[in-house]
Amino acid sequence: MPSTFTAVSYGQTLSPAAMEKTRTVLTEHGYTIASERRENHPEFEVIVLELGSLTPSGTTHAQAAARLTRLRRALTEAGAGEINTAVVPDSLRWAKRKFIILDVDSTLIQQEVIELLAAHAGSEAEAEVTKVTEAAMRGELDFAQSLHHRVATLAGLPESVLAEVGAAIQLSAGAERLVSQAKEAGHVVAAVSGGFSQILTPLAEKLGLDFAMANDLEIIDGHLSGKVVGAVVDRATKAVQLQSWSQEVGIGAEATMAIGDGANDLDMMAAAALGVAFNAKPAVREAADAQINLPNLDIALALANIWTP
Repeated sequence: MPSTFTAVSYGQTLSPAAMEKTRTVLTEHGYTIASERRENHPEFEVIVLELGSLTPSGTTHAQAAARLTRLRRALTEAGAGEINTAVVPDSLRWAKRKFIILDVDSTLIQQEVIELLAAHAGSEAEAEVTKVTEAAMRGELDFAQSLHHRVATLAGLPESVLAEVGAAIQLSAGAERLVSQAKEAGHVVAAVSGGFSQILTPLAEKLGLDFAMANDLEIIDGHLSGKVVGAVVDRATKAVQLQSWSQEVGIGAEATMAIGDGANDLDMMAAAALGVAFNAKPAVREAADAQINLPNLDIALALANIWTP
């Protein structure tokens, strides 16, 4: 586990009182604040606090991890919904090359693609898909089983609906900037989705993503069959792809960041040096290393120390 960290506080406004609470929590948990600076972001405020070493000599990995978890929870409580403070490993912030991997639906883009597809199958199918999707993202259903159930409602739709849905996709605020600034700085950006390659592939090409993976919808005679081809991209697959792709480009786990919103993202978030919950379900926020509770992926640039004004 890294021994040095940086605390990054962010929100629409950072009041002096809220920041004083943050500093108090940090010192109560054994940190010294070596330096502090404010960064200029147009839509939110950021204060970066460089911290001294947290892990004393002789501390085990498990002890260090537990201590860091307690600190992160205390910072969340101190922020009281007004501000968020992420404790980011310096191994990520100061890495010459970083690997950033994002979920797609409700993270890289604003919508859930399968719900957009289901809308073409009628109101009953749309309502069923929405209900099952929400339960799956909360972790209440097995993802693979829920996906097969939802895709079955799409059987018979013409292949042309894929182009219609692709044209309706709206990127999350800051998504294009996150990808472009990260890549311009020499970093690697990937997306992995429990959604569909027919939507993700053209989007990945447009954004210039280095890697992308999603499920393949089966198409027979110009119509969706209601099935997917091959193994489902589930939470385990997402973690495997993070490890595989980052190793392929020679970036160690200590310089990786994973961003997602649902239970299907938990394994890859746990595998990354920093797992970030983006406007996520409660269980995902609880498990994450950091939270972004504003609809703006620019904050991820600030966390990873990539931001260029």
